[in-house]
Amino acid sequence: MFDVNNSVMLLVDVQGQLAQLMHEKEALFKNLEAMIQGMKVLGVPIIWMEQIPSKLGSTTERIAARMAGEAPIEKFAFSCCGEPEFMKRFEALDRRQVLITGIETHICVFQTGMDLMAKGCEVQVVADCVSSRTRENKEIGLARLAAGGAQITSVEMAFFELMKAAEGEAFKKMVKLIK
Repeated sequence: MFDVNNSVMLLVDVQGQLAQLMHEKEALFKNLEAMIQGMKVLGVPIIWMEQIPSKLGSTTERIAARMAGEAPIEKFAFSCCGEPEFMKRFEALDRRQVLITGIETHICVFQTGMDLMAKGCEVQVVADCVSSRTRENKEIGLARLAAGGAQITSVEMAFFELMKAAEGEAFKKMVKLIK
């Protein structure tokens, strides 16, 4: 099971016009907002990525607003692991459990997850925090990740797995996020 002291969340490429084309985009954005807030409550670091923002645009405003005070890392490779600045920040955290969120499931999320597992990380893909332009591509991406060894989770499942118990202020805040 994942632990708050060994976990990191990746926020991958939720940007520009592409984000507006995602299957069930409103649910995606709502779940991403909750996930970001929850990780902040639990003290889990978030690494924020953007795919060629000069071409694809910046992160969707409502998601970027939840990341105030942070700066995204620009990437050109589909896999976050192909970006040296990502690897530098990721390795500095010294965490081996990765919660992946973002778009598109069958491209950047898939390639990042596979590369992280090849590096010995445990990967959980937050299924209600990833999407593709079509439902089919999302499903194919999740299936390939699972077949490759990733675990599939959800916002609520990740929250409760990381909290371990129904107690304290963090629990009260997390319950409000999932209502």
